[in-house]
Amino acid sequence: MVAAHWLPGRAQNVATPQRPPDTIEERLRACVSCHGKQGGGTGNVYFPRLAGKPAGYLYHQLVAFREGRRKYAPMNFLLAYLPDDYLKKMAQYYADIQVPYDNPAPSVVPDQALQRGRSIVMNGDPARKVPACVACHGPNLSGREPGIPGLIGLRFDYISAQLGGWRYGTRTALEPDCMQLIAARLTEAEVAAVAGWLSSMPVPADTRPLKASSERLPLECGSQQR
Repeated sequence: MVAAHWLPGRAQNVATPQRPPDTIEERLRACVSCHGKQGGGTGNVYFPRLAGKPAGYLYHQLVAFREGRRKYAPMNFLLAYLPDDYLKKMAQYYADIQVPYDNPAPSVVPDQALQRGRSIVMNGDPARKVPACVACHGPNLSGREPGIPGLIGLRFDYISAQLGGWRYGTRTALEPDCMQLIAARLTEAEVAAVAGWLSSMPVPADTRPLKASSERLPLECGSQQR
C-alpha cells in the first residue's frame, strides 16, 4: 500500500472521523466489560449487577471508590478525578434501567447451611442483635431508596466477599456503618450460609426498590443519608 502524501494546492480526500454520540450510555462503555450491557451483569462472579439499584446507593459506592474507602484498583483509577455531579449522573443512569435478571445459581452450600442462611435473612438472630436482612433490604430483598441495595441476582462469591470485607474492616460505609456492625456479629459459617441462600433464592416478581419512607430501621445507617 502506498502512503498518501499531502501536496500543496491539491484537495485531500480524507474522511473525517465520525464522532460517537455524546450520551451517558456512550460515556459509560468502559463499565460494560465488567458490569454488562446496561449494567445487567456478566458471568464474572465478582462483578455485581448495577441495573435497578437505588441511585443513592450507587452514588455512595462510586464516591467510596473514588476516595479509596472501597479498594479495587481499576475502579479507584477510573473514578479518581470524576466530580460529584458526574458520579450522580452515572448512578441515576443505572438506577433507571430495568433489565431482566438471570436465573439464580444452584446452591453451593449444604441444605442445613442453606436453611440457616434463610433463617438469618428472613428472621435475623435477635439474641445477638442481628436484624433480618429483609428488615432493611425489603421483603423482596430488592433494596430501599435512597441508599440500601437490592440483594437479588448477586453471586455467592461476591456476597461472601463483601460480608467478609465488612467483618474485617476492608470495606466501610458512611457512619454509622450498620453493615460493619451486623457482619461482625456473624461467624464465617453464617456468612457462607447467608451468601448461599441469597445467591440461590428465586427472583421475585417485583424487583424495584422500596420507596424512601419514615419507617424506622433496626439500626441507624449512614447509607440512608440523602
